[in-house]
Amino acid sequence: MKKIIPLLAGLLVLGVWAFTDSKEKPKVKQVPNILFAIMDDVTYMHMGAYGCDWVKTPNFDKIAAEGILFNNAYTPNAKCAPSRSNILTGRNSWQLEEAANHWPYFPAKFKTFAEVLDEHGYHVGYTGKGWAPGVAKHEDGSPRNLLVHNYSQLKTTPPTPQISNVDYAANFEAFLKEKNDDEPFFFWYGGLEPHRGYEYGSGIDKGGKSLSDVGDDQVFSFWPSKDSVKTDLLDYAYEIEYFDKQLGKMLDELEKRGELENTVIVVTSDNGMPFPRIKGQEYEYSNHLPLAVRWGDGISSIGRKIDDFISFIDFAPTFLELAGIKEKESGMKNITGNSFTDILYSSKSKQVDPKRDHVLIGKERHDVGRPEDQGYPIRGIVKGDLLYLQNFEPDRWPAGNPETGYLNTDGGATKTVCLNSIYNESTLQYWAWSFGKRASEELYNIKEDPDCIHNLVDNSGFKKEKETLKKELFKELKAQSDPRMYGKGNVFDEYKYADLSGVDFYSRYMDGEEMRAGWVNKSDFQILDLIKTYSKRNAE
Repeated sequence: MKKIIPLLAGLLVLGVWAFTDSKEKPKVKQVPNILFAIMDDVTYMHMGAYGCDWVKTPNFDKIAAEGILFNNAYTPNAKCAPSRSNILTGRNSWQLEEAANHWPYFPAKFKTFAEVLDEHGYHVGYTGKGWAPGVAKHEDGSPRNLLVHNYSQLKTTPPTPQISNVDYAANFEAFLKEKNDDEPFFFWYGGLEPHRGYEYGSGIDKGGKSLSDVGDDQVFSFWPSKDSVKTDLLDYAYEIEYFDKQLGKMLDELEKRGELENTVIVVTSDNGMPFPRIKGQEYEYSNHLPLAVRWGDGISSIGRKIDDFISFIDFAPTFLELAGIKEKESGMKNITGNSFTDILYSSKSKQVDPKRDHVLIGKERHDVGRPEDQGYPIRGIVKGDLLYLQNFEPDRWPAGNPETGYLNTDGGATKTVCLNSIYNESTLQYWAWSFGKRASEELYNIKEDPDCIHNLVDNSGFKKEKETLKKELFKELKAQSDPRMYGKGNVFDEYKYADLSGVDFYSRYMDGEEMRAGWVNKSDFQILDLIKTYSKRNAE
């Protein structure tokens, strides 16, 4: 997947940013530059600034220490393309038509904030993974780059064959050389790490790590605590660290050029880690992402930790405001998100704006593999310590059909371990947690149960909270014209899948056609009727 993404990026598109006035706004000499650094598949807790000791991220940690660390940043949709669409447009997935899905045709009607910045005097570009995967075109059918200009031509020799050969830092330097001295810039550093695949054992062999670095209590409860799982986690950590090192080179380049202090540096990820029950789902570790922001000239009170809930749809209005561009002058469709410049300018820690107490999440079709290319529609709300989810089609397989390889979970050592758990009654629950069917409603106390194992929806003690959250969720979805709220949710399954090699995957595979599914392993395909433990469980 990593090897084809740079090619896709040249055909596709993305970008993000903006800015605004505030009572506490400091005097800034000029509109700021923006460096938006986005990792590919990282759960929030796996950065040093959040207390993780087996992933070393000195540059992320430095940005947090010299700026702000956000404790409650969430993507509305935990998959690459839709999450990036949310960032670029400031709108939730269910407001983006085809762009709600993974591998979509991006609607020409939705302008991105990166395109707006380009129109208003910013030097705009990206390296690595921009908006992807999908196809973006202008109304006349010509190719469209949502992030304007691609700077991914310069290559390097990566430490493993699975890490991208795009020289991120060198391309950033080339980008800076092309801008005029008085021209502000927006740059999207789209690392392709730690997206799968990994070189198995690279964290130990090349990263100097040890299995003892990951304690049993640091392996989520829905996976078996086995050496192969810990090895997988260390490989993931090694790739996060590679991203962080390239970020450090970019910071050094900005400092050398005297541009560091007037550059707003935003570091985050597009969705949670590429492991079972996380990426592509809508649980706590799926949507809760790292976020640190540094701006030497604009953030006077540094080292703060903020508890306000931030959604990815808030990036676009924030960047526009910082650039001095009014939304009505941008040409973008109405933005749903809200600028968080008040937090940047504030001196407060913890909660700055009491109204920022929740976020909405959800998904439609991600990877194919179900009959008729159906998705697994979910809507949810995270508020305070509670996560409520509505699964609209609980009869479908949430991670994709077993016989077609559970395509909405990337292949890897941990997936293999969880899949093999189905063959033993004592371990079958690990399979069920990641791949089994789910109730139509789910409710979790994410403070006490961040792994989202204990569904409280039938707990009489939480009945009132569940109904309150559901009512608030549906009210906001209706206000945002979500087709699911008006009996028109099937439209998301009817949108064309842009990867023609995978269209109608299920039927073609079941008819005997050899299908390309390079992001999963051949051993991921399971015929459940032939598995005795599953047959026994199903009969019960």
